[in-house]
Parts: sequence; C-alpha cells; structure tokens
Amino acid sequence: MVNTFITEEHKKACVAAIQKLVAFPSVLQENENNTPFGQSIQDVLEHTLALTNDLGFTTYLDPAGYYGYAEVGSGQEMLAILCHLDVVPAGDLDKWETPPFEAVIKGEHLHGRGVQDDKGPSMAALYAVKALMDAGIRFNKRIRFIFGTDEETLWRCMNRYNQLEEVATMGFAPDSSFPLTYAEKGLLQAKLHGPGHSCLALEAGTAYNVVPAKASYSGHLLASVIAELKNRNYDYETDDDILTVLGVSRHSKDAAEGVNAIVRLLQALHKFEDHPALAFISNEVGEDATGAKLFGDISDEPSGKLSFNVAGITVTPKSSEIRLDIRIPVLADKDALVKTLVEKAGAYGLSYEEYDYLASLYVPLDSQLVSTLLSVYRDKTGDMTEAESSGGATFARTMPNCVAFGACFPTTEQTEHQENERMPLEDLYRTMDIYAEAVYRLAGQDVNGH
Repeated sequence: MVNTFITEEHKKACVAAIQKLVAFPSVLQENENNTPFGQSIQDVLEHTLALTNDLGFTTYLDPAGYYGYAEVGSGQEMLAILCHLDVVPAGDLDKWETPPFEAVIKGEHLHGRGVQDDKGPSMAALYAVKALMDAGIRFNKRIRFIFGTDEETLWRCMNRYNQLEEVATMGFAPDSSFPLTYAEKGLLQAKLHGPGHSCLALEAGTAYNVVPAKASYSGHLLASVIAELKNRNYDYETDDDILTVLGVSRHSKDAAEGVNAIVRLLQALHKFEDHPALAFISNEVGEDATGAKLFGDISDEPSGKLSFNVAGITVTPKSSEIRLDIRIPVLADKDALVKTLVEKAGAYGLSYEEYDYLASLYVPLDSQLVSTLLSVYRDKTGDMTEAESSGGATFARTMPNCVAFGACFPTTEQTEHQENERMPLEDLYRTMDIYAEAVYRLAGQDVNGH
C-alpha cells in the first residue's frame, strides 16, 4: 500500500522553512566570533534546532557548535537522516538572477544558495517526518536528524559527532539523487607544495569541491598570455590590467563536464614563465579531468572513471601551492594512486600533503535499507532505474549502513554549487512524499500498532 501523508500545509511550511534557512549566508568563516565555522553557520544551526523543537522534536546542540540533532520516536534502533546546513560561496554575483541568500520563487522553481544542497532537501525530509507525526504515526525507531555544519569543507562536524555520539542503525543523506546511491567514490583532497616566484603572483580557486570558473592574472606577461589564450581559443575577459580566464563551474565529482579556468591560465602562462606548478599542471594534468595523463585509465564497473580537479592555485614570492580534489573509483587502489602522484610531482620539485581523505561507501543492494528505499521510490514514481554509484561525497559515508537518497530526480537539472542554484517546486513536493513513505516503512507504525 502506498500512502499519502503530505498536505498543502506541509508544502507551504517546508518552503517557508527553506526560505528562512537560505537567508543565513552559512559559508565557512573559520573561528569567526569564537565559533568553529563562522557566526552565520552557528546562527543557522541554532535556528534549525529551535525550529525542530517547535515541531515537537527533542534537540541537542553540541556545546562547541560543531553539530546538532533533533530526535523523535522511541526504541533501541535509530534511523538517522544526515543533513548539512553549510553551503559553498555564492560565486559570481553578476550571474545570479536573484539574490543568492534570498530564496525566491521564480516561475516553477525556488532559487537560492542551498535550495538543492542541502537546505532544501533537509527541510523536505524534516517536514516529511512532521507529516507522519501529524498523521498520528508512531515510530518504532528513534528518528534523528543530524545537522552538520562543515560538509562543504573538512567534515569536522561529523568527525566530532562520531567521537561523542551514538552511531545510527541505518540512515540516509538527502543530499544526492534518486533513485538511490549505494556506492560513493573515495574522496582525496591534497596539496602540492613548491617554491615561490619573484615576479609571479597567483591566487585562484574557491573550494576543493568546485571546478574553478575563473582564474585571474595581472603582471608583465599580460599581453603575451592574452595572445596565447586567443591562440588556444580559450575564453577570457579583461578589466584594465587584470586578465580573467573563464571556465565552466561544476561539482568536482563531475569535473570532466566542466572547464577548468585555472588549468587554462596555467597552460598559457607556462609558455612564457618557468615554474614547477605551471609545468606540472601543463605537462602532467592538462584538461583531461579524469587524471588519465597522470595515472592512466582508472575506472571500474560500479563507479566509473576517476575524477581529477585542480581546485586551487597560490603562488607568492615565498612558496606555491596546488590544491587537488580527486574522486577515486571504489575498486581502485588509493595508495597506488598516491604513490604515482608523489613520484610525478616530486620530479618537478613539488612535495605532497594529504589534506583530507574519505574512504568510499558501499551498502549491498540486497540490504533491508537499500531494498526498502528503492521500492518506495519505484512505487511512488514508476521509475525502475537501478540504484547507482556516485563520485559525490555525502554524509552517508560517515556511518555504516547509510546511503544517499534524493533529492534530485533523474530529470532534475542539478545546479548545486553553481550560480542560480534552484529546485523545481514540484520536485520538492514529490521528494517530501517519497521521504514520508520511506520513513514510514523503515520506522513507522500507525495508531493501531501496524
């Protein structure tokens, strides 16, 4: 039997809650006002816990401000819904059709930073559970919404949670795509350190998990670099004495679908300037975002090709740093890849530093969790698409027996981490319906005990 728990009131309340959350510009500002990740992140966390408390949940705020959770139900087992309230920077404000930190309904879409990743899906899940509560559903497990605050960077929030708190029996992260992601590639973020340069100053890239869409240069080689960009048919713009190479931003997991502005700038500069960072990127990486020039073809049947993103570059008179985001197929050997990277970077005088690493996720297709969630999705949509693997990294991999479940449908344009991030309202409402049914089947019993 397929149930319908979501009412028009729940839809309206969900949209209103998303609008309030988006208004917090919860981008990392480390240690601001004695908070771990910034005042706005602290504020949105406290706001969310106050909201859930008003909805009937019991809440807990980590005294250090790393995470919070809201819980309803009873029982020894726990179903976790793993959310995050931080967002990536807005990017190029000139490209936004609406203010990024104001959730605006425009046509059939809700626009704003975080409406897809992950404030919108988090509220869809929250109000799905609220709809169950309003329908008189009792829970034979505790339903715990865990709100992280550092997902877009180093996951320090969940590291602290796992040190101090109970691990869930099962769970899902509403931070990916339907039908369901049962395997996620390993995530390696690394730095390559090198020498500085007396007359070359570079600073580009905003976040590890974003393909850089802009990279700027100002210096004595300006005219020569512009000529080389023209020769290569690379897009750029100029403003007085500042040159900005233009690319196409994508999430790092989809780096091959983007155009890396940093790589293009370094290739053009390398023709005229000798520096290890320029030479390494130009000779060993290039524009192939699968890392094939470095590693050869690294791929497997469950999760596809490796993804290699040159996420950032810094060159000062004293030092240089290349920042890399690498998504490793679930069957690939991470240690072997690192060995190759260390050796090839070392040949250019660059030293390797591991910045962050998240092991891959895998939950068997025949598990109760996967089979239940997949059956809910199919019952609700009629779409028989198989569960999939992903290059993305969600909080699902922070606990055993957790997967990524929604909130984008196969037909949804994925705009997370991009300007004009938006979510179709109809998709939001369908997601609420699916989440309500999923939680009901995994942890619910009606007033008669069924």
